[in-house]
Amino acid sequence: MKKLFYISSLLLICFEIANVYFIMPMLGSQEMNSIDAAYFLYTWRWIFRILFGLFLVLSFYKTWNALWIWVRILMLVPVSAVCYLFNFVMAADKMFLQPQELILKSSAENEVPVDRIVIGIVNNGEAKAYPVEYLTYHHQIQDKIGGKEVIITYCSVCRSGRVFEPVVKNKPEKFRLVGMDHYNAMFEDETTGSWWRQVSGEAITGELKGEKLPEFFSRQMSLEDWLVLYPSSLIMQADPTSVSQYDPDAKFEKGESTGALTGTNHESWKNKSWVIGIEHNNFSKAYDWNYLKENRIINDQLGHSAIIVVMGDDQKSFAAFENSTRETATISGDTLVLCNQKFNMDGTEYGNPENRLIKIRAYQEFWHSWLTFHPLTLRY
Repeated sequence: MKKLFYISSLLLICFEIANVYFIMPMLGSQEMNSIDAAYFLYTWRWIFRILFGLFLVLSFYKTWNALWIWVRILMLVPVSAVCYLFNFVMAADKMFLQPQELILKSSAENEVPVDRIVIGIVNNGEAKAYPVEYLTYHHQIQDKIGGKEVIITYCSVCRSGRVFEPVVKNKPEKFRLVGMDHYNAMFEDETTGSWWRQVSGEAITGELKGEKLPEFFSRQMSLEDWLVLYPSSLIMQADPTSVSQYDPDAKFEKGESTGALTGTNHESWKNKSWVIGIEHNNFSKAYDWNYLKENRIINDQLGHSAIIVVMGDDQKSFAAFENSTRETATISGDTLVLCNQKFNMDGTEYGNPENRLIKIRAYQEFWHSWLTFHPLTLRY
C-alpha cells in the first residue's frame, strides 16, 4: 500500500504533464505525430484522474499512522501543484482569453494606428477589419458580417491568419482554443469535442475528423490601405481587459519579436522566413517575401492559370489575382496596370467598378508553417 501511494502520485504527475505536453509548444512535442494519443489522453482525462485519485485515497487510508502521515501529506503538495499548474495556468484557453466585449468602431472613432496590419473581410456591403495585434493574443474572434457568422483566427507561431464560417454539418458551432499541433493552433468544437487545425479549418482528430470548415475570403493589409478600399469599414478595438497582453510596439508585425516561437529570420527560405503562400486549383506555391518586397509584382504560372502576385507600396499589404489575359502586369504605387487598364489593390478597375480581376486566396506565413501543411508546395 505504501508503494501504491507513491506510484499513484507519480503516475498522476506524469499524466498531467503528458496531457499538456503533447498539445503545447514544449521541447520536442510539436515535432511528433502524436495528435491521436494526445486526444485520447485529453478525452479520458477525468477517468485517469479519478482512477489515480482513488488509488491515492485508498493507499493513504490503509497505511495511516503518525510516523508516515506528514511524509505523505508533503508528497501531495507537488501532486496538487502540478495538477493546478497544468490545468489552470498552462491550459491554452486560460492563457489566451477571449474578449469580454467585442468593440468595433468606424474610421472616424477608430483608435487603432492606421499603419497596423489587419485581417479584413467583406460581405453584403459590410466591411470589418481585425488588427493582428489583438488576434495574436485572442487567437480567435467570433463575429457576424453581412448576416453571416464568421470566426477570425490567427496563429502567431505560424504567422497565419484565416477566416472560416463556424458551421459544422450545416449547424452553427462554437470553438475554444485547446492547444497546438505541429506549431499550429487547435480549436475544440463545443458539440463533439473534436480538434480543428487553425491553418486549414480541418478537424484532425475526434468524431468529426476529416470535416472542414468553409473558408471565408479575407485579406491581410495595413489598416490605412484597407480604409482606402473600404472607408466605411468597422475596426475592432482593444478589449479593455486584455490591453496588457497586446503588443503596443507592433514588434511581431514588424518582424522584431525576439521570441523563439514568434521571432522572424529576415533571410530567405529559412524556417522563420516570411513567404506568401497561394492555393489555387489544387496547386500550392510559396513566394519569398523579400523577393516580392524588392520587385513589388510577380507574373507567374500556377497549374493551368496565369496569376499575379503584388505587394502594396507600404510593403505590408499584398494580393493575388488570376490573369486571364496572360499579358504581363506592372505596378506603380498601388495601381496595377494590365492591358492598359488600371486596377486598385482589390482588383477593381478604376472608373469601371463592374470590371474586376478574379481574386485568389493568398496568405503571409512562416516558411516552416507553409511547408509543413503544404508538403507538395512549389517554390518560386
